[in-house]
Order: sequence, then structure tokens, then C-alpha cells
Amino acid sequence: MRLNVTAYIARSSPVRQMDARVKVCLLAAWSVALLLARSWAGVGLAALALAAVLAASRLPAGRVLAAAAPVYAIAAFAVAFNALSGSGEAPPLAALAPAVPLPAAAAGLSRGLLFGLRIVLLAWGSLVVSCTSTSTELTDALRSLLAPLRVLRVPVDDVATTLSLAVRFIPLTAEELARVRDAQWSRGAALGGGLGARLRAGAGMMAPLFVGLFRRADALARAMDARCYGAPGPRTSLGARRLGAREWAALAAGLALCVAVALL
Repeated sequence: MRLNVTAYIARSSPVRQMDARVKVCLLAAWSVALLLARSWAGVGLAALALAAVLAASRLPAGRVLAAAAPVYAIAAFAVAFNALSGSGEAPPLAALAPAVPLPAAAAGLSRGLLFGLRIVLLAWGSLVVSCTSTSTELTDALRSLLAPLRVLRVPVDDVATTLSLAVRFIPLTAEELARVRDAQWSRGAALGGGLGARLRAGAGMMAPLFVGLFRRADALARAMDARCYGAPGPRTSLGARRLGAREWAALAAGLALCVAVALL
């Protein structure tokens, strides 16, 4: 069983060629701006900006929308909860008669739609970054952005390496679980039945699963030790990149847009 832990889509585009550090910084600013947006004007501006970025990234819109399917359930719950509660002040619908009071149910529905749209836009923005950046690029970007913390003796390289290994072990865990399940099934283990039977079968797979994972971790530790990981001296990179004029311009424009979304 193969588990794809990265949503990366190999497709050439201006967004794909952008430095991952810029995309990570803009994603963080985008998240804060959406959390601070309290009006339909701000959220509408964010939606238009995201649509433009999605078009520039040349990603298949259907695939991006389908990848965020679990988020739609959360957004629907937020809409339903606010519509049923019907209390609080609803955000004005931009310039559409903001002074006209709304009934309690309509006010709750308007507020819920605003919250749900913010959640969906946040998920879509994260998917644009993950679909246009490899896991290695994102890890290197994190290492570069955390580099100033070295002054405080924070092991930035170790943190980035740990994150990369954690991401890599997700598919390995899935493969090990599939191997254990197939081995028990071939030996006649009862893996079906009701919920209780399935839980008991799953509990029986935990011991061999962890044994296999610890075996992989021990092999990884020996491999890292054989390659002198942790040796003194600064670490270097084969493909070190510097931010150019285009990256700085995109970063400035993106941050200005995020400020506008938060203030509207």
C-alpha cells in the first residue's frame, strides 16, 4: 500500500517557480488575515485573490477542490451551528443595505456562511502551497526561516530534519500496517465482523506494528550515524537559493493584500 503524503503536482507555473520561503510566509500571513477578516468585503477580496493565484498556478481546480473535501463538512457544521443559534451580530453584507437589521436566524446564517467561507479559503490556500511545493522544498524553507533562532541556540537543523523524517514515516507506517494486516489475514485471523471485533483485531496488530517501526527507526539511526550526522560545523546545501527581485515583489504584494483583507 502506497500513501501519498504530499499533494505536490508537477506542473510548471509562476507559482511553482516561486521560492518556497515566500509561499510559506504568505501562507502564514494569509491565515492571520482570514482570521481577522470580519466583513464580506474582506472575505470577498480574499476569494478573488485566491482565484487569481489558483489560475496562475495552473493547477487542476477539480483536484484541489476535491482534496479539501473533509473541510467542507467542518464548514457546513459551522454554518448550521450559527444558523441554529441565531444570536450575536451578523457581519454587514458589504454595501448591500448594511443598516437594515436582520432576523435572528438570518443573522446567524450570515455569520455562519462567513465563518464557513473563511475555513474553506484557508484550506484552499494551504493546498495551493502544498500542490506547488515538494516536501523537501517546504522542509528547506522551514530550516531557512528558523535560521535566526540559532542565535538562541535552537537546533534549527535538527528540527527541520525531524519534521522531514516524521513526514517520511507516515507512508512507512501505512505500509507496515498493511504488511501486518496481510500477514495476520493469511494466518486466518478474524479481521472482519462488527465494531468490537474490528477493535480487538486492531489491538492485536499494534504490537507487531510497533516492533516493525522500531526496527525501521533503528536502521535509520545506524544509517545516519554511518553518514556522520551531527558532526560539528555548519551544514551546507547543494541547491542554495536566494530571493530575487521577483520574490521580494511577490512577498510585498502578498503582504499588502493580506493587510487589506484584514482591515476591510
